Order: sequence, then structure tokens, then C-alpha cells
Amino acid sequence: MKFLKSVYNFCSGWTGTIVIVLFVIFFVAQAFIIPSRSMVGTLYEGDMLFVKKFSYGIPTPRIPWLEIPIFPDFRGDGHIIEGKRPQRGDVVIFIPPHEEKTYFVKRNFAIGGDEVIFTQKGLYLHPYEGDNYIESHYDPSRITTMLGKKFVFEPYSLAHLGIHYKHNNSSYFRMAAIAQDLWTKGLLGSNDDPNQIGIAMMPINLDGQLAFYKKIAPDEFFMIGDNRDNSDDSRFWGSVAYKNIIGKPWFIYFSINLKNSVEAGVQDNPKAIFTIRWNRMFKSVEGLESELKKKVEG
Repeated sequence: MKFLKSVYNFCSGWTGTIVIVLFVIFFVAQAFIIPSRSMVGTLYEGDMLFVKKFSYGIPTPRIPWLEIPIFPDFRGDGHIIEGKRPQRGDVVIFIPPHEEKTYFVKRNFAIGGDEVIFTQKGLYLHPYEGDNYIESHYDPSRITTMLGKKFVFEPYSLAHLGIHYKHNNSSYFRMAAIAQDLWTKGLLGSNDDPNQIGIAMMPINLDGQLAFYKKIAPDEFFMIGDNRDNSDDSRFWGSVAYKNIIGKPWFIYFSINLKNSVEAGVQDNPKAIFTIRWNRMFKSVEGLESELKKKVEG
């Protein structure tokens, strides 16, 4: 009883409270707010999330806001306990390769060994398991042959996931413009750093049309926003190593409309800014997708 009383007294004091809070932040869950519309269709700007930090192992703890690791990366993989890797289609919280102190949330489009092609029409995936795997796991209407192998067109673009492009696929033309500029300057090469040249996929000639190709390195992940044309993602700055994986969204604990919230009509009605989205409170990503699926299926 004395031991339990000592534990209670410790936990109820300021020191104990701080220790408990830091333990939760370091190893269990951490709060984030989404500022951009890159995942619109699934997650919206102003969604405030608790992120489950033990989904893919336990990442090396960092001091909140400063994002400084509290001890060295002894394992060399950014985690004090190694765990399973993100699966294709997972929504993941991670640190991008070009911004060491910023957290992004995207959908994992491809894993190590997979091949990705980006055309004016959209994204295609060739899983490393090969053509037989593709034929047995994907809708035949989405399968096409390119570069002598089978690719799946937008494997995660079911209507209930809300993945979409604008009509003109502006992200493709943005990449095409960068590629053309690099060609003109003679700067484009297979070993160029995407952080320096602005794109992370190799331009290729695909049946007379400009396309972009990338094979994902082992233990890396190709992260793409669901709102394809409003997303700064792996197409531009490269795939994400396991050491930069933080976790996955747990649930939305609060959600408000921001100044860029199109659906709330804030441009015409400034009073809508900071209004609460009650219908998104305490929903998980899986729960939101399930609700959308029911609406789509009628």
C-alpha cells in the first residue's frame, strides 16, 4: 500500500504529471493539426489529430516543437524499437526527406521494390510481387501494360477515399515544366538530388508521351496526397525512408474550418472561419472512409 500511495503522490504532483505527459508524447500519441488541403477527401485542413506513434515501431523520441532527438539513433533506423512497415494504402505521419523538423501526412502509394509511373492521366503502380500478383489482387479494368509489365491505375482511388485530380492534372504539367527547364539547362540526370532539381521521378518517353518513372528503394515509401493537384509529395522530393516514419492517424479530436476551407465557403463568408466541424469529432480515418463508402454505395 505504501508503494501504491507513493506512486499516486508522484503522479499527482507536477513532476509526475510532466513525466507522464512526456512519456505519452514520446512513446504513445502526439497531437498534430493539418494546415493544408493535400489530403482533402480524407483529412481536411483544420483537422486536429492524435497520432498513434507505436504503429510502425517506436520512433526515436524528439523534444516537442524543437524536434530534437533526445538521444542518438543507435539502431540507425530512426526507431528505438523496430516495427512493421507502412502498407500500401496506409495514411502515414512522417518527416519528409527535405524538411527535418516538419511532419507531413500522406497516403503510402508504394513500398520498396515497387515501380511507379506518373502520366497526364494519373499514377500507376507495379507492385514488386509481379504480374501474377497484380492479376489476382486488382480490378482488371484498372490493369494496363507499360514498359513490358503490368501496372495498376490509381489502386487507392475508390470513390469513398476521395482521391482526385483537377480536370487538367496541374501537378503533371508542373512536373513537365520543371523537366523541360532542366533539359534546357542540361541539368537532368538519374543521380540528381530531387531537393535540388524539384522533381524526384525520372522523365521518360512512354509511347510518344512524356511520363515520369521511379523505382522505390528498399525500406522506403512513396507518399502521395489524396488531393493530387494540391499536394507537395514524393513526386517532387522523393520517397521516405523508414527512419522518418512517425506513425499513423489515430482519431480526430477536434476540427475547425480555416481560411482555406473551400467547402465552408469562407471566401464569401468570413464568419465561417474557425467554425467547428462537429461531424468529424472523434472519428478515425477508417471510420471516415467507411462513412464515405456507405454514402457512395447508397
